Amino acid sequence: MRLYGIEINLKNTPSLDPKFIPLGLYQKSFLDSAKEGKEIGIAVERADGQIASIKTKVHGTPEMKDADNYYVDRLVKTLLWMKGGFRIYVSGSEDIYDYLSSAYSNGGSRDFDFHFMAHIFEHPFEVIFCEEVPEAKDSPKQIGGHKEGCRIGFDAGGSDRKVSACIDGETVYDEEVVWFPKTNTDPSYHYEGIVEALKTAASHLPRVDAVGVSSAGIFINNRNMRSSLFLKVPEGPWDEDVKNIYIRAITDTFGNVPFAVANDGDVSALAGKLSIGENNVLGIAMGTSEAAGFVDKDGCITGWLNELAFVPVDCSPEAMVDEWSGDIGCGVKYFSQDSVIKLAPRAGIELEESLSPAEKLKVVQGLMEKDDPAAISVYENIGVYLGHTLPFYHSLYGMKHVLLLGRVMSGKGGDLILSTCKKVLEDEYPHVAGGLFPALPDEMFRRVGQSATAATLPAIE
Repeated sequence: MRLYGIEINLKNTPSLDPKFIPLGLYQKSFLDSAKEGKEIGIAVERADGQIASIKTKVHGTPEMKDADNYYVDRLVKTLLWMKGGFRIYVSGSEDIYDYLSSAYSNGGSRDFDFHFMAHIFEHPFEVIFCEEVPEAKDSPKQIGGHKEGCRIGFDAGGSDRKVSACIDGETVYDEEVVWFPKTNTDPSYHYEGIVEALKTAASHLPRVDAVGVSSAGIFINNRNMRSSLFLKVPEGPWDEDVKNIYIRAITDTFGNVPFAVANDGDVSALAGKLSIGENNVLGIAMGTSEAAGFVDKDGCITGWLNELAFVPVDCSPEAMVDEWSGDIGCGVKYFSQDSVIKLAPRAGIELEESLSPAEKLKVVQGLMEKDDPAAISVYENIGVYLGHTLPFYHSLYGMKHVLLLGRVMSGKGGDLILSTCKKVLEDEYPHVAGGLFPALPDEMFRRVGQSATAATLPAIE
């Protein structure tokens, strides 16, 4: 298949999505084509001084302008949502600078990203042309793994909330409660649900020494800068009631106890580190959205955004639109319940429109447990998606282990996704397959393990 004049060779195609074009394969073919072209530099800077910086090639010719712009567009989008940033540096090509300046502007093609990054980093977004882009700079830090004392771990998802009560690393109580945070406009709904969970867990402990929170969203200094869980909350109440919602819930309930709030993806990576006893782990939670986190080779959290839900994985011009960002081909539509809901009708499974997304997922999961051929097809297709995408993620993170969590990975469906993924890796990416180990935790850990891991986040002085 061809895209913007670039030929992409694909052996394993998802049967329900035959126009799928893996971004990693497109980038490889593009760079092979542009190896005699012009060198450019791209860097992305975030407010704490961290910088993602790379040198790459583009063709630099008029006839390949569309291919160059598309390649750089997807590259910058990936860097922004993997690491975060409010400033883009460009060197080596004024044409690329002009394209990115237009795209990342008010009303530009990346208007959502432009405003989103400016909001969470509380700094105007800008694109700068320079002679040489700044060098890469990271600030990894140790976090989590603390087990001593009486602890509570809370995990906030889009379809359910989980809480665990732990004593010296042993879980003495846990529960999972269905809730609907993404459709509620009043932040008191969210606050009351969080407090109720905390109090329930506390009732099973002699005291509360520390509280850890795992939540979908972007957190800076324990503050919620943006999260899909509060999607319907207006800006005014957001700034007043949502930014500090976890801080308020914990201190209102327990007073001045140690606490920590982390992105649920980072917690899933930490869970992987604790469960397998090794570092260099990418955790991916496939639930309401695609959450991700990374523990590096030294066992540190990187501080990156790791919002892989917004990182593109499919180059097909007909890829599904993400309703929030307005972009197409992003991970959320391939590695969350949205993927199951997208593929089910194509496999011949009718899902009632009156059902919630979580209920639609349960319908397909129920069919999968009965070995229904249509459900099998859905999960096989997600496995093909994953087999093509993990090598792309590997090019970004260099991880050794991948821990796969979340509701989509539950039951027989999760087992089939993993086995199919491994077949694609071995068949199409043998150079990666030998050093990359995707795995599933046991069934209970898949569902409630993150809340118990969240309990280990804060240190007790």
